[in-house]
Amino acid sequence: MVRADAERNIAAILDAGRRLLSRDPGASVAEIAKAAGVGRVTLYGHFPSRESLVDAVMARVIAEADEVLDDPALAGLPGAQALWRLVASSWEVLDGHSRLFLAADRALGAERVRERHTEPLRRVEALLERGRDEGDIRTDLPLSWQVSSVFALLHGAAVEVEAARLDRAEAGGVLVRSLESLLSARSRPAG
Repeated sequence: MVRADAERNIAAILDAGRRLLSRDPGASVAEIAKAAGVGRVTLYGHFPSRESLVDAVMARVIAEADEVLDDPALAGLPGAQALWRLVASSWEVLDGHSRLFLAADRALGAERVRERHTEPLRRVEALLERGRDEGDIRTDLPLSWQVSSVFALLHGAAVEVEAARLDRAEAGGVLVRSLESLLSARSRPAG
């Protein structure tokens, strides 16, 4: 019974954290505990710091998003085309949680946020490799740099939308066009 209560509390805390941090990146532990229907002591019993709570919420959201992005239709497309579709899908998921990712950037730092994206970035890397092998993705840039560029542009788009410098409705298209111009073999300079 105690274990079941603990699991329910953890689920409630993570759900509340997701909701509140997705609305307000500065949501406090007290606000999250209240929304979860638990006390701060209970919350801190499961998550010893705000950072550990934000980390756990982000890990959960990324795992759920990765399941959504596991699209079998991508396997039948050329690598570059599959990558553009994956980026567009990723943007839709990220856009719904852009404030949560801002909270994570603030609480955890860029390196930890990047570590949490290991699985989705493996998908990106595989599609880039496939596109490179097919001749559609540039090979004159290091693969690791291309993966980092996709990650940086996705998160940069979220920051720009949040700051109202990029229209939310246009962001997905801007993101895909930006990556196409950066990564497509046809955009490679001559020489």
